[in-house]
Amino acid sequence: MQRYILKRAFYALISLVILSITIFCLIRFTGDPAILMVEPGASDADLQAIRKEFGLDKSLPVQYGVFVANMFRGDFGKSIYYREPAFDLYLQRLPASLWLTAVAMSISLVIGIPIGILSAVRVDSWVDSISKTFSILGLSLPSFWVGLMLMMIFSVSFGWLPSSGSGTFWHIIMPAFSLGWVFSAAHTRMARSAMLEVMGSEYVKLARLKGLPEKLVIVKHAFKNALIPVLTLAGINLVIMMNAAVVVESVFAWPGIGRLLYEGISNRDFPLVQTTVLMGGVMIVVINLLVDILYAYIDPRIRYGQ
Repeated sequence: MQRYILKRAFYALISLVILSITIFCLIRFTGDPAILMVEPGASDADLQAIRKEFGLDKSLPVQYGVFVANMFRGDFGKSIYYREPAFDLYLQRLPASLWLTAVAMSISLVIGIPIGILSAVRVDSWVDSISKTFSILGLSLPSFWVGLMLMMIFSVSFGWLPSSGSGTFWHIIMPAFSLGWVFSAAHTRMARSAMLEVMGSEYVKLARLKGLPEKLVIVKHAFKNALIPVLTLAGINLVIMMNAAVVVESVFAWPGIGRLLYEGISNRDFPLVQTTVLMGGVMIVVINLLVDILYAYIDPRIRYGQ
């Protein structure tokens, strides 16, 4: 088990190194941020002063080396736009994204998993048809469109919910539903697929032959063994929700990480974008590592490579 964990941790470290190099190079292809920081008609000396202040006058390998060295000391650089430490800005926005993600994930799981299970248990019934329709709509309608429709209905037409901002529970209802909408459809499809595969297995047939109640067969034998793929998707989606909610947070002016990333990209704020993307990558890698370890405890065949 220790060898399995060390192997997965090594793969996780390699993934983070590749991610850091990729985002470091790609963000610099967007242009020179110094041009956005000076007034029109600024001289070359003004541009050079800005570049020197933020270390942009050095070669890319040197910039990357400085970035990595500072990162190991906990310094992710100073935001070019806000003129504050990028990591401090990230931590300031993190609670709002955690709150939004928690509510959105709860909505997606409460809606998606039960519908998927019912759909698998009652294949080709009206329940299954509704489930398939829900999955198609969930994956087809983008979250920003759902958010705009909710805003138009519940904020503009009826005035029941606030259209933007944060601060109360009422502010989070529409952004959370818009964000959890797509993921609930994905959880429905995964739960249905996993349950259908397990329901046709030999041990489920044997449990039925023993005369066990159908509810016990479904809950204890079928769903427990179908939990691995659902757990994988939920774990990955948990981090994706937090780091890919750029559009939803922009629509509802929600002060989270997604909106921070949008602001960083718009202003070519290299340190801010690097910090936001890298921290998102760390979350994804860590969640995947924990899920892999949890796999090994659920199914011993995985850690023995069988």
